[in-house]
Amino acid sequence: MSRHQGANDKRKNSGRGRGNSKSKTYARGNAPVKPKKVSKQASSDSDLIRLNKYIANAGICSRREADQHIAMGLVTVNGSIVTEMGYKVKLDDEVRYDGARVSPEKKAYVLLNKPKGFATTTSTDKGRTVMDLVANATSSRIKPIGRLGRNSTGLLLFTNDEKIVKKFTNSKNGVSRLFHVELDKNLKLEDLKKIQEGFKVDDKLITVEEVSYIDGSPKKEIGIKIKNTGNTILRTIFDHLKYDIVKIDCVAIAHLTKKDIPRGNWKILTEQEVNTLKML
Repeated sequence: MSRHQGANDKRKNSGRGRGNSKSKTYARGNAPVKPKKVSKQASSDSDLIRLNKYIANAGICSRREADQHIAMGLVTVNGSIVTEMGYKVKLDDEVRYDGARVSPEKKAYVLLNKPKGFATTTSTDKGRTVMDLVANATSSRIKPIGRLGRNSTGLLLFTNDEKIVKKFTNSKNGVSRLFHVELDKNLKLEDLKKIQEGFKVDDKLITVEEVSYIDGSPKKEIGIKIKNTGNTILRTIFDHLKYDIVKIDCVAIAHLTKKDIPRGNWKILTEQEVNTLKML
């Protein structure tokens, strides 16, 4: 007997599996769900994962909490409610919690120190991209948050955690990024003050969090902190003030820095670093 056959028999015997013509199965907060027959195709143990782990990997809750949700009938597999503890699924099964599709991937957080010459894109037809640099970092399908220009350098965060992505792209709050910018000439003090105070370009107010000269460096090198996910605002600021940008380097993302990450290398964020990001 295959694993799926055994699961079907148990649900049939307990009245929780395939319904008859007079019964319907409901998931909380959703329209009636018509149970589907679970596939009887046998799978090797290496192809299977416990349902509670599948849900926990999606970042919804812990395994223990997942067991509780399963017991309450809030989880369906390929259209059928499953309440059996220890039930196993394939990675390509359709698992839903309270009606919403669940992704089996473990949340991953990768911090890259980007070198020049790599495009920030997931496209495969743009030559060398940042995805090439993090290809071996995780099996989860991560994407970069925001972008750095092909010739810009510095920190770039990758994740498959949509909650973290939303933190960065929130127009009101966002996440601070600190850039080291080198200009073609010294930045005049009056222009530094303009940037600090904010100014309008094409009727749009341009503001930054902080800007200052860098101690011990020429006045053509400045530090500037923004909350945008891209660096287009930097081009906008200095084009307006008649400066050319020679170099852009992202040196910090919130509390994350380039310490111990050589150019072109990456690291997996620690649990503490991830938790701090979530609390921002």
